[in-house]
Amino acid sequence: MAQFARSPVTAVLGPTNTGKTHLAVERMCGHSSGMMGFPLRLLAREVYDRVVAIKGAPQVALITGEEKIVPPGARYFLCTAESMPVHGDYAFVALDEAQLGADPERGHVFTDRLLRARGREETMILGSASIARVVKALVPDVEIIGRPRFSTLSYAGAKKLSRLPKRSAIVAFSAEEVYAVAEMLRRFRGGAAVVMGALSPRTRNAQVQMFLNGEVDYLVATDAIGMGLNLDVAHVAFASLRKFDGRRTRRLTVSEMAQIAGRAGRHHKDGTFGSLGGEDGDAAFTPEEIEAIEAHRFPRVEQLFWRDGTPRPDSLATLIADLEERPERPELRAAPEAVDLAVLKKLADDPLVIERVKGKRAVARLWDACGLPDFQKLGAEHHARTVNRIWRFLSEGQGHIPRDWFAQAVARLDSVQGDIDTLSGRIAAARTWSYIAHRPDWLAHPAEMAERTRALEEKLSDALHAALTQRFVDRRTAVLLRDIGQNVDSLPVTVEQDGTVCVDGETIGRLDGFRFSVDPATRHRDRKMLLAAAERRLGRILRVKAEELLGAVDTDFALMDAAGDMPGISWQGNPVAALLAGPTLLTPEIRLDRALSALGQDVQKQIAARLATWFEGQKEKHLLPLVKMTASASEAEVPAVVRAVFAQLADAGGVIARTELDSALAHLDKEQRHLLRKAGIDIGVLDIYHPGLLKPGAARWRSALLAARLGKPCLPLPQPGLTLIPAGEREEQMGARIAGFRGFGEQMLRIDMAERMARAAHEAIAKGEAFTAQSPQIVSLGLSEASFLQLMKLAGFRAVEAPEESGPNWVFRGRQKARPPQRQRPARDGDDRGRGKRDTPQRRESTAAGAGPKPAAANAFAGLAELLGRNG
Repeated sequence: MAQFARSPVTAVLGPTNTGKTHLAVERMCGHSSGMMGFPLRLLAREVYDRVVAIKGAPQVALITGEEKIVPPGARYFLCTAESMPVHGDYAFVALDEAQLGADPERGHVFTDRLLRARGREETMILGSASIARVVKALVPDVEIIGRPRFSTLSYAGAKKLSRLPKRSAIVAFSAEEVYAVAEMLRRFRGGAAVVMGALSPRTRNAQVQMFLNGEVDYLVATDAIGMGLNLDVAHVAFASLRKFDGRRTRRLTVSEMAQIAGRAGRHHKDGTFGSLGGEDGDAAFTPEEIEAIEAHRFPRVEQLFWRDGTPRPDSLATLIADLEERPERPELRAAPEAVDLAVLKKLADDPLVIERVKGKRAVARLWDACGLPDFQKLGAEHHARTVNRIWRFLSEGQGHIPRDWFAQAVARLDSVQGDIDTLSGRIAAARTWSYIAHRPDWLAHPAEMAERTRALEEKLSDALHAALTQRFVDRRTAVLLRDIGQNVDSLPVTVEQDGTVCVDGETIGRLDGFRFSVDPATRHRDRKMLLAAAERRLGRILRVKAEELLGAVDTDFALMDAAGDMPGISWQGNPVAALLAGPTLLTPEIRLDRALSALGQDVQKQIAARLATWFEGQKEKHLLPLVKMTASASEAEVPAVVRAVFAQLADAGGVIARTELDSALAHLDKEQRHLLRKAGIDIGVLDIYHPGLLKPGAARWRSALLAARLGKPCLPLPQPGLTLIPAGEREEQMGARIAGFRGFGEQMLRIDMAERMARAAHEAIAKGEAFTAQSPQIVSLGLSEASFLQLMKLAGFRAVEAPEESGPNWVFRGRQKARPPQRQRPARDGDDRGRGKRDTPQRRESTAAGAGPKPAAANAFAGLAELLGRNG
């Protein structure tokens, strides 16, 4: 390893809240120039703002991977560790949080800066006391200064979320955990600010400012707050002591616990730490860990991760070999393969890369491209594809990324729509383009694109801050409690035209009809208070609404029969009653909605009577045939056998399969059948029904009443006006059946059309004509051949093969079914059997041969046609 020029080096080591960073800033400002390296962009920005306040903006620069503010006369540079210009000439240089050299992911960067970053006049290494021995071994002439903590840090035990003291920070180790804790705090304690390492500085600062201004009393964060961010926190609660470190889920080390817990307390103000939940959960500390944290005694760091910080770009092989070189010093260990090296090795196998990368300059340019951070955490495989595309632009033509291509990539992210995760993802992607825009030689016009990416990140950051605040901070309830206290009587309640209920101008819920619902964003502890206030003030408004309902016209009411919902009655679009099973299908129970229970008994009775009147009107309008059937089923002058048919038909809703009434029909004589036809009932081949009950309005009501009787949701009905539909799922088929459809294979045909086709078949056969799937009536319906065949079969026909000269199609002839000669049965409407007629071999032969029509006296089909004509 190379030897480096030495200068006075001081290592200021100690626990958190010892003023190490503050001391380094003071020392730097006392020099003519200086540079400090930090672990986080957020921390670099925080110190940059502090130095600007001391030295003025023209003298201070900020350099991170995706943000560069470098005035021409800048003398003080605040950087992330990865972005430190190591070869620059600065009077003072400092590295903060040097103990991160032991971090497997980024440790090699901090170790390299510890070894190579030197100030002309003074160098400071800041970090934990646990690295004292290894720093002394690597930098023999270093002067180590220990600093005690300004305040006491003590263990406060486990606390439930509802009992956390104000000015607490809750630490979690995943975005999901952070969101879950923040959501609970919003419900129980009014809200929380959210701080995560992935947030942009603008979003993070806006969130922290809410906490500092007292708008919220709690802050939920990842372990990013352990890296020196200065927050006025009194207590740190750990939601968990386990984290995923990029390779595995593990328990935090004691040093990591102390780094985070040390954020509690500031200057000489004592702080506490503890766990969230019980004493035996994932966040429970052991007695040994508690003692070590309180006493600031941690295991020594024996080794730091190292990778050659100046690899030779002579060739790809040489570059990779240098990056994989193992250190010679026992205090150093080879760093795990980082993303940049993994991407380089993947690209090194690309034939185009092998062809183009010739010479040191090309190798160095490829290595620069591989240094593009994986801000989106997509993994080496996916990230390598992005880097490969960037490098191809850099290795051809003028060596610049095309302006239009870059601009389009940025424009795709220019949207503030979406949830928190979506906005966070866009910001991560925007950081990629911001990093590229701040490379001096990757774009033809880097300043223009840097400004565009900066504006985009600010826009997305503001949107993310707004989304975080909206989701995790209940401003309304907090303001209400501050302004009006807990006195319910002092709450002025108003109802807007759209139903919004407001308390002193702040929305607390909605009034939809008679239903009041508290805004779901209301804190749990305030929910009952606001609900009680609303109910007390809404009594007068509800009575006014009741008067409006009682005087409403019939068109203001409607049947609620949406598929999947329970049947009911609505007023002005809002539910007011449910339909439940009653004594008969046409007399369901009309049960008022629970929201109307706030009204007096007298008012409820009046509303029930009004709804009953409306329902009777609907029966007269849409279900009159069903009403008459029900009445006929109990009339004494109607023959008992006919009353039985009326009763069964009415109980089924006015539409029933003929097979279910075959036994009853067999006992009807001609006059009794005439009574059914006189009532408008069609006795078909397949179904018995009243045509008026197939109308859309009647179908809707029959479906709702049947659902009410069964206590089940309404079924989906076909669209009005359709006669043929595909056979859908079971519920759709059941709904279609209720609406008057019958299934034939993969299609469902309205029953009146099915009967019409059966009659058409009889008429064609009576004339000696074939009736096939190509007949005009069938083609016009769109009935498939398979469905047609099933329809004809169910209607009592059989298929016979047509003569060869007429083609291979099947034609239908009358059903030929032999009966014992002595047996006689009554004719059935739509059947091909006449009363007292018997099949004979001569009839079967003549029918199968397609003989022409016979005189009416000898032709059973002519008699059937006459009978069907009467029935029609």
